[in-house]
Amino acid sequence: PIPGEVNGFIGGYLYGPGLGTLYSTIGLTIGSWIAFLLARWRGLPFVEKVVGARMLRKYDYFMEHRGLLITFILFVIPGFPKDALSYLIGLSHLKVSTFLVICTAGRLLGTVMLSISGSCARNDQLSVTAALLGISALIVLAAYYYHDDILRVVSRKKESQREG
Repeated sequence: PIPGEVNGFIGGYLYGPGLGTLYSTIGLTIGSWIAFLLARWRGLPFVEKVVGARMLRKYDYFMEHRGLLITFILFVIPGFPKDALSYLIGLSHLKVSTFLVICTAGRLLGTVMLSISGSCARNDQLSVTAALLGISALIVLAAYYYHDDILRVVSRKKESQREG
């Protein structure tokens, strides 16, 4: 229920960058794994209730036809709704182990950055904290605002690779 961005910052604040990243990554991975398993167990009607019919239609074709690299990229994008993504991927034929690797690796860079920000805040390095959070906020806003465009660009690259 707590967004991953908040989780990473608090982890860094409480435990420092190393342990904060480790604990946050474990928590985020377990949360995504639970969403994935719930989707597998409860099926399409449940996922449609959780993520909404509009989002389900929007990503249904994309998730089915775009592959593992694109799934990884979606986990890397800051601010992208990773919980909804985990539910949607739970409806696919992706192995649990593959999902866990993609989910964990995709979130790692953002979690490290947020843990460093939290650690800097704890150590009164407010200018570094403000700079990191400002950069993160700009990336999140850009990813949120342009996520449809990002998906189109990524899907075009994937299609051109298949044709070539």
